[in-house]
Amino acid sequence: MANSQKNKNMITKDDCFYLGKIVKTHGLKGELTIKIDADNPSAYTKMDHFFVEMNKVLTPFFVTKVTLSGDKFFISLPDVDTVDAASRYVGKEVYLPMEMLPKLKGNKFYFHELPGFSVVDDQKGDIGTVKDVLQYPTQAVIQVEFQGKEILLPIVDEVIKKLDRNKKILYITAPEGLIDMYLE
Repeated sequence: MANSQKNKNMITKDDCFYLGKIVKTHGLKGELTIKIDADNPSAYTKMDHFFVEMNKVLTPFFVTKVTLSGDKFFISLPDVDTVDAASRYVGKEVYLPMEMLPKLKGNKFYFHELPGFSVVDDQKGDIGTVKDVLQYPTQAVIQVEFQGKEILLPIVDEVIKKLDRNKKILYITAPEGLIDMYLE
């Protein structure tokens, strides 16, 4: 019983977003260098903790100091004060709770927001519901399910016209013939 209760209270990757990766130690006092994967790294300089996956469990680490340099953070952690102590974390991925994501406005969105949104094309009308966002090496695409068929839409400014978060509707202008290609 205690084990199942413990698991319910544990934070998982589904509760978090990927912030970056610990790429190396920094200096001689046990600081870590985190390469940040975010459009605006300065939005996270006031973080007081982050999570690292250790033995398949997200483990919290509390931060005593954050210094931003370009797309990297130099981080100091309590009780990590030597290069040897810091080196055990090199190569680990860093996560933050979803609540720490900055709110986006207008047509900007996080990929995790879109599943469940209705998709309305300016020519075809309602073409279904976003099932997922798929990230390929060259292009992220929106996977839409319509009448048992899959439609993949590129995530580019020319396609995404408007995002209505309140009504959960994504308005698009699909390239000519793209939707028909999937429905044939």
